[in-house]
Amino acid sequence: MVSKGILAGALGVLGIVGTGAVGVWTGVSALADGEAGLVCTGTLALYLALVRAGRALIGIVAVLGVCLALHAPQAAAGVVLADRGRVQSVVVTSVDNAGRAAPGRDRYLCSVADQDGVPLKVRIWRGCGRNTRPGDALTVVYDPQGRVSPRGVEAGTGPLRDLAALAAALVAGCVIAVVRSYRLTHALSATSRPLTDADVHGHASADRR
Repeated sequence: MVSKGILAGALGVLGIVGTGAVGVWTGVSALADGEAGLVCTGTLALYLALVRAGRALIGIVAVLGVCLALHAPQAAAGVVLADRGRVQSVVVTSVDNAGRAAPGRDRYLCSVADQDGVPLKVRIWRGCGRNTRPGDALTVVYDPQGRVSPRGVEAGTGPLRDLAALAAALVAGCVIAVVRSYRLTHALSATSRPLTDADVHGHASADRR
């Protein structure tokens, strides 16, 4: 049963992450937006329901799958930009406070323009902070093929690390759900098994004693 849980979780992760990565790389919006990943999550939840996994475990797996489906395209975009992205310097034209990104931490969004004065269609938050002012220079990385939106230069492997953690949690959730469903099914089968002649004679002997 453990192997079935691992297989179900691995196929779920492959479908969710794979569709998002392919969508970002090829520019197919239906895949890049995470919609196909959500379909894979629904399919995985349906499988767990068919094997009679607990509702709570199915819900946990579904939530992890949704988080993975929404996070995978962002991580894939970072990989694409790291592989074929080009770096350029842009000029900040305005700075907006977009609210708190985390407790005690504000997120700022910078509207920027390239060296020719052409504004970028997206606002940049990586590298844009409290002390950033209009006229400051920011470094962004962009996709020459235009399939991934430009973003500020980001160091480290945070998105990939988060993606791996979500994937591992999803596989673990599938293993627990499948194993628990197997044990529950066998327990119910044992309690509902009809009495055999051996059971009847055994009970009769116990009563005579």
